[in-house]
Amino acid sequence: MCGRYAASRRPEDLAGVFEIEKWEPEETLEPDYNVAPTKEVYAVLDRPLKDADDRRPVRQLRTLKWGLVPSWSKTPEGGARMINARAETVHEKPSYRRAFAARRCILPADGYYEWVTAKDERELEVEGRKKRARKQPYFVLPADGSVFAMAGLYEFWRDRTLPDDHPRAWWVTCSVITTEAETSPLAVAPADGPHALADIHPRMPLMLTPDRWDAWLDPARTDVDDLRSLLAPPPAGLMRAYPVSTAVSNVRNNAPELLKELEGPEEGTLF
Repeated sequence: MCGRYAASRRPEDLAGVFEIEKWEPEETLEPDYNVAPTKEVYAVLDRPLKDADDRRPVRQLRTLKWGLVPSWSKTPEGGARMINARAETVHEKPSYRRAFAARRCILPADGYYEWVTAKDERELEVEGRKKRARKQPYFVLPADGSVFAMAGLYEFWRDRTLPDDHPRAWWVTCSVITTEAETSPLAVAPADGPHALADIHPRMPLMLTPDRWDAWLDPARTDVDDLRSLLAPPPAGLMRAYPVSTAVSNVRNNAPELLKELEGPEEGTLF
């Protein structure tokens, strides 16, 4: 899954990477080293500009809220739970299928956090026989230091309780698409820790390599079978993972130090 990630790159840097044509300086976000659900995040999307005579899709950097609220929802409360959409079923689930067909985006990140719980410990916890042990967080990122481009969906939701001119009359929300975690060896693995992403968690955000960006963002591509072909996992061996401080487990902590690589798991945590 993806429940927390880091996003520290500036809009001007993202503009060069993704060939952004339009972004609003007033929507600039501060670097965030502990992005959690319901926060505002950057999204790259192709969409005609509002009120423009030219209706061609324009590559934009927009600010969205993480936690998708479908357009047909009566209230926004469910958004906090809809942070991830499974690649295997995104085309058929009522909450995601419309967005999958027409409103796809890329959520740029430095990488994502995931917490390790050993298999035996997890089984005991499920059975109610053991108190949850401390879990060791790992930071997962492209081994070459490039932008981690997560496949995402976005949606517009109209709050009917507010007048049309209210600044919060429209919500723009998003969700991260996840897939099965890689079982192949990491490009760079910690000496004392997981050697594959599947050793950390059975799911991972779906990373889009640059050769898929244009096709994924193209709103003219609506054929479901065609789009599903873009959900194939990226080539193996592109990622690295390393242990970080358990301070990241508290959403109130937010600083570059959260990305510091530890020599090994913290005392009392698991692998």
